[in-house]
Amino acid sequence: MKMTGIAAEPQLAFLPWNTPLESWPDDVVVALPRGISRHIVRFVRIEGVVYAIKEVELELAEREYRLLTDLHRRDVPAVEPVAVVSDRVDASGEPLPAALITRHLQYSLPYRALFSSTLRAETAERLLDALAVLLVQLHLTGFSWNDCSLSNTLFRRDAGAFAAYLVDAETGELHATLTDGQREYDLETAATNVAGELMDLQAGERLQGDLDPIVIGVSLRTRYDSLWREITGHIEFTRDDRYPLEARIRRLNDLGFDFAELQVVTADDGDRMIVQPKVVDAGHHSRRLIRLTGLDVEENQARRLLNDLDSYRVKIGLGPEDEEIAAHQWVSERFERAMAEVPADLRSRMEPAEIFHEILEHRWFMSERAGHSVPFIDAVHSYVENVLVSKPDERSVIGSRSGDIDDATAELRIVVPPDAD
Repeated sequence: MKMTGIAAEPQLAFLPWNTPLESWPDDVVVALPRGISRHIVRFVRIEGVVYAIKEVELELAEREYRLLTDLHRRDVPAVEPVAVVSDRVDASGEPLPAALITRHLQYSLPYRALFSSTLRAETAERLLDALAVLLVQLHLTGFSWNDCSLSNTLFRRDAGAFAAYLVDAETGELHATLTDGQREYDLETAATNVAGELMDLQAGERLQGDLDPIVIGVSLRTRYDSLWREITGHIEFTRDDRYPLEARIRRLNDLGFDFAELQVVTADDGDRMIVQPKVVDAGHHSRRLIRLTGLDVEENQARRLLNDLDSYRVKIGLGPEDEEIAAHQWVSERFERAMAEVPADLRSRMEPAEIFHEILEHRWFMSERAGHSVPFIDAVHSYVENVLVSKPDERSVIGSRSGDIDDATAELRIVVPPDAD
């Protein structure tokens, strides 16, 4: 057996690689919700870290490892590759398929695990919004997925919305830039796959009655096109009226993107200027938050936390020039104080940033009912006692043995309360 990859956990080398993955014993694998896959996939937990292992031909494993590594270096939302295992043989010397090891994305779920019985329209829209953003990010990087689907995506909660991550790059290709034809193929494939997956839910009576899978699939293209035009379309303005440029920058920041490079051309009349975005980076709010506080969270979570930070700064009487001082106090007096009030056995229910977001939402509703602002710490205690205790654990493991969940229903065992979509 040969293992090639990053220096991760040495104990990975001592897994039963001489046994087909589907026959690994229950005391080795852990039960996790997983999506539909063409290959055998199992999860293992070593020193508290969960790894996903996929059995696949060596050429495909090495290719996917390289693609995921390139995407990870470009900070594109995708699972992190760990190693490729090759030269496997069973006890009788017969060759076994290679395996790709990736690090499991904590707090992530396949789309089928995000609802307990029926997919509602609101949830479907949020999933498609997240998938459209992921596609735009991949295409800006020059990556054509070629098999985009809900099944090949993992979703993490992001302040009431979802953030999407690529989990299967087996069919992908990385180029310097993509042609319109390559993007068009990706979008057509995505719309077809999404519609098919929703038809499958419809056949199982797990799709809200008035939802049309075809219409939903086509709407992915509409969402993508709108975002793509906003990010890449040229901007025309005059020397005396720069509002169009400023407005575009603000809209992109609101969407979570930054201009990293612009190409400016002066028109023939000398008064008009045309700006064409050349490089657009995702993560505007998350970059600002990590610079101020060191918290590395999803984009919508970052926006929500920054809003609270700004309100806190005003409350303690500091101006914009004292942003870094306010951020230091906010982390200790608001964020860390709230997390300290969460019992240890409940901390893995959701990411800390998502818990903090929900505390802020809970406080808003409490204040609205009370007719006055409820103290922050009272809202924290109320949320923990009345809301968090009923949340499912989404960190990584929902069972300690593979027998807890069989292959056919693995993705259906997490139950999310109806008001938690």
